[in-house]
Amino acid sequence: MMRPRSKPPAPRPRAKATATEIPTVRRGGRPSRIEAAQLSERILDAATALFFTAGYGATTIEAVAKRARISKRTLYHRFDDKAALFSAVVHRTIARLRPPADVPLVDGAGVEEILQRLAGLILGAALSAPAIALHRLIVAESTRFPKLASVVTEQGGMDEAIRVIAGVLVREAHAGRLTLDAPIFAARQFLHLVISWPQRRAMGLGKPMTQAELEAWVGDVVNLFLNGCRGWMPAKR
Repeated sequence: MMRPRSKPPAPRPRAKATATEIPTVRRGGRPSRIEAAQLSERILDAATALFFTAGYGATTIEAVAKRARISKRTLYHRFDDKAALFSAVVHRTIARLRPPADVPLVDGAGVEEILQRLAGLILGAALSAPAIALHRLIVAESTRFPKLASVVTEQGGMDEAIRVIAGVLVREAHAGRLTLDAPIFAARQFLHLVISWPQRRAMGLGKPMTQAELEAWVGDVVNLFLNGCRGWMPAKR
């Protein structure tokens, strides 16, 4: 007489994963978005260090790849050539110099307060270590590589500041508080007044200005600029 076969044991229910478990590292295949972003940042960190210390001409794709600990093929997969890599470095550098989105730019009791705030933000960015390094690079290499300066211009660093300042001046002119018929020209001159001398001092052409000197500089520049705008005489064309 045949004995009935016993039923196989029912499978045990799998335990649910807890929040403390470490996820299994995925092997092979394409990197995740986070991994790709981290790799791009590592490449840009390596390129920034080399461009700012060795210069544009002396920096090679091989050197960047070696410093980033990747292959040239991996680097070329993300950046077409050295010019594209430099453009990405400039874009990231300028983006990091911009004030946070929640910082008010054109809010204030009057035009003097607004221009002092803008001048302080602009001067702080222009005198930062990355900005000084980038300026030194452009000055040193622009003769051999004329397109470098245009790359910086295209990234919108100064043009954006000029538009903001010109907008403030136009608003004041419409309100009758300034006499002005060339707001873009005036905004450019304001930027030169704010940046030029402190930047020269920061680059070694004199002793760097102290924080107290910079604050006094901003106040004097805004005062001089506004008095000039209030007595503006349109040029004969």
